[in-house]
Amino acid sequence: MNGFPQALLDPRFQRSLRTPEMEVGYLERGSGDPLVLVQAWGPRPGATASLVYGRVLDDLAQRYRCIAVDLPNYGLTGPVEYHEPVHDVAVRAVLAVLDHLGVDRAPVVGCSMGATTGIDLALAHPERVGALLVGACHASTGGDPYLVTPFPSEVMRLYQEADADPGDTGKLRRLLRALWYDEALVTDEIVAALQDVRAAKADHWAAERRSVSVPHSNMAALATLAMPVTVVHGRNDRMVPFEQALAIGSYVTHADVRLLARCGHWPPYERPDAFVDAVLCLLEGPRHRAVAGPSQHVTAHVNSP
Repeated sequence: MNGFPQALLDPRFQRSLRTPEMEVGYLERGSGDPLVLVQAWGPRPGATASLVYGRVLDDLAQRYRCIAVDLPNYGLTGPVEYHEPVHDVAVRAVLAVLDHLGVDRAPVVGCSMGATTGIDLALAHPERVGALLVGACHASTGGDPYLVTPFPSEVMRLYQEADADPGDTGKLRRLLRALWYDEALVTDEIVAALQDVRAAKADHWAAERRSVSVPHSNMAALATLAMPVTVVHGRNDRMVPFEQALAIGSYVTHADVRLLARCGHWPPYERPDAFVDAVLCLLEGPRHRAVAGPSQHVTAHVNSP
């Protein structure tokens, strides 16, 4: 589909719609109550919702109608040039998909940039978000202050190097090895697929290079979130340090915080079983917790593989 290898975009479930602003790509799979998933930040434009959530959808689609949305200038979403907070653009893309599908309200799951998008959506339109699972993220466009970790992070520096030189496969490979905890995930197949898409979707890459994301802080507003919230973060995240999960949990005092051992920046891709468990605990409450074990509020769970 439009030059995407199936490893990055599954044509069986992929959809798109045209808005006045841009084309928006999304995946729809399963049946039942809707569950919205927003993709993670990564190598642009080949990282997709289909890739990020592909390892959890087999389980989640048995219970829910999964709607996974590609971020601006990723996958099939775009090309779009913007000069505003990038997460505002992403929120409009998610809302366009929900309106198109007739979904008034649903739980929202996000990872990395998709999680910040979910936070923005929940703050701006709380009536549309039934529950919120976020992680591997800052609360704010432009980032939040770190107490311990240097900024910019190691992964951000590698991303900037790879993004400035899209033809260099070695730089892309180094980025992926830092993005994920397990370097065995960085296969020749996935590197080649991401590189092929960058060439095929050069307009998305170029639109992002011309864009400017305006910083906007959400940290203080987090305390207004009233829906159920869970934070899931990789203990070994070298893009967004896990102290951010603790910071978000300190503002959302009813949130559960889970730290996943041996996990980098993409929890649903790297620790799919643990990620599915976190989603089900959030959405199915005591009925699921009776099987998985009790969960306490504002508690850090360090899950072993």
